[in-house]
Order: sequence, then C-alpha cells, then structure tokens
Amino acid sequence: MAQQHLDPTDPMAGAVTGDALAGYLRAQATEFLRALRLHRETGAGAAAGGSAESVDAARALRRSARRISASLHTFRPLVDTDWSEAIRPELAWVSGTLAMEHAYAARLERLLLALHRLSGATVLPAQSGVADIADVTDGVPAPQKGAPSPAGPPTHPAATPDRGNLTVGAAKAGALLDRQLTLARTRAHSTALQALGSSRFHAVADNIAVLASEVPLTPAAAVADLRPLAAAAEERLTDAVTALPLVTAGHPYNAEALIHGLSPDPAPHPQDAPWHQVRLLLRLHRYAREVLHGDSEPVDVRLLGTGQSLNRHRDASEAAAAAAQAARTPRIAPATAYALGVLHADQRHEVEAARFAFQQCWQRQTVGTP
Repeated sequence: MAQQHLDPTDPMAGAVTGDALAGYLRAQATEFLRALRLHRETGAGAAAGGSAESVDAARALRRSARRISASLHTFRPLVDTDWSEAIRPELAWVSGTLAMEHAYAARLERLLLALHRLSGATVLPAQSGVADIADVTDGVPAPQKGAPSPAGPPTHPAATPDRGNLTVGAAKAGALLDRQLTLARTRAHSTALQALGSSRFHAVADNIAVLASEVPLTPAAAVADLRPLAAAAEERLTDAVTALPLVTAGHPYNAEALIHGLSPDPAPHPQDAPWHQVRLLLRLHRYAREVLHGDSEPVDVRLLGTGQSLNRHRDASEAAAAAAQAARTPRIAPATAYALGVLHADQRHEVEAARFAFQQCWQRQTVGTP
C-alpha cells in the first residue's frame, strides 16, 4: 500500500472532520440500544440490585448516554442546535437516574468498611448486631449466630477510651447508615424502573434509534475540523485545574476542609464544587479524545490517574455528607454520634488525600501504556 504524505500547505491536512463525529455518535447510539435490549431481556426485577446482567446493562446505558451528551456539548456548533439542546438534558436525566442506585450501594459499602477499619472490629459494624435491621432494609443479611454483640467487650486488645467508645457506637452507626442508605437505594431502584417504563424515556430511546442511522449534523460539519473544538475542551479543563487550590492540595491533609463539615447547612461542602467541576471537564476532554482518535487513541496515563483521583474525591465527599446527615438524626445515642463524627472526619481526610493524589498525577506529562 502506498504511503500517504500530508501536504504541509493544505490547512486541512490531518484534519478530523464531521464524519468521525457522526461515526462516533452512531456507535454510541448502537451501544445504547444494545444495552437497552439487554436490560429488557434480563429484567431488573422488583428487588434492588437486580441481576448481574441488568446491572451491567444499566451501566452500559449510562456510559453511552454520557458519551453522546458530552459529544453533543463539545461539538455543538456542528450539530443541529434544536435537536441537540432538546436531547442533551434528557440524556443527563437518564444517566443520573440510573446512577443513583449504584451510588447509594457503593456509598454504604464505603462507609461500613471505614467503620470496620476505624473501630478495629472483627465484623462489619452493620452485621454485628441490631436484629431488626434486616426487616427494615429489604433483605440485608441477618447477623450470624455467635457474632459479637455491639455492646459486648472489644475484640481488640487494650483499647483506649476513645477507641472503646467508637467500637460501641460503630455498630449502631453502621445500622443507622444501613437503614438510611438501603432505603434510599430501594427508592432509587423504584425510580429507575419507573423512568425506564415512562413515555419520557421511550421518547429518548426513539431519538437514539434515529441517531443510530442518521446524525443531524450541520452542512458545515462535512468540511469542518474537529480538533479546535476538542482543543477548546482541553483548554477549559486546564483553566479549571489552574483555578484549583493546588497549593493547599499539595499537603496530604487540609484541616480547613473539616471546619464546615458538621454545620447545620445541609448544602454540599463549599470546597468540593470546583473539584467536581474539574471531574466533569476531564470527562468531556476524554470523550473528545475518543472522537478524534477512535480505536487508535493513545493511553494517557495522566488522564487515567487524575480521573481515578477525582472519582475517589467524589465518593469520599458524598460519603462524608452521608455520615454528617446521619449524625443529624434526632435522639441518637452519644456513642453513635461520636462514631459518625469520626467517620465524617475520616472521609474528609480521604477527600484531601484524593486531592493530593490528583495534584501528583496532574503534574506528570507521560503518555503511554500504563
């Protein structure tokens, strides 16, 4: 095969045109429809969680919906405006609705593991007592016979008074979190099932089915170069990272992050919003690279590392908020409130550790195979 040489005088040499965007959107629409068919075939059932196949299908639906929406946002000058502006909010609704059940389950697991680690218990706090929890939380396994009582003696040697107090409160704190987050997960599961059966979702699926065969690009998209729009997405990410308090994040722990943690204001932590925004911009940048490079996209180790750090940051931030919300429950025992306070502080430290890891990853310029 003859080698093709780029003409340096040709301004479109090496350009990535609208055909690449159309092919990417068609591929993602096809993945969406395939995941939807799999979800309908497997069925999520009435119980929260559903089968493994339905969980994978829901994840694939979210994945495709995010990529379609992000591509329509990044390359919006090349797509029919009315159609794009109408479908993007609907895709965000689909992705957000399907994500909630998994988010609550992951949050509960994260908090219970943290309680287990902090208390030094030999079993997970939510499984060490409180026999009525299984009835309240729709099938959470009942305590095993012979499991130590939450009020029993500590299983670790020579516990300090604070550690002993934490051990006593950890089981009740775990039970409280289990009850609250499992209820939230069950409601999210029901909401997702209702959404998937709604006329609103059917309209979204119909639009995606049309997208799988016909992409509504503008006439200029055929000769337009996608690279400047992708570069603009990268520039927005770089500007947002530059605005982050990386000097503070250069230290493993930021005590300022704990000041407002248990304030009466239930709003998200004020320091977290810019980091969440960077996470979204990083995702837009990654998806733009997928459009440009397709299957030949080089692996960027820095993007992988920073993405993982920002995911950890979000998970720890939301877990800390859940612990703080549980601590506001009326008439809980002092030992329970103490355990939840320690848990909240632990997750805020995890937030700071994730910021520190992000800073370390972002400073790397390596592109290659991890």
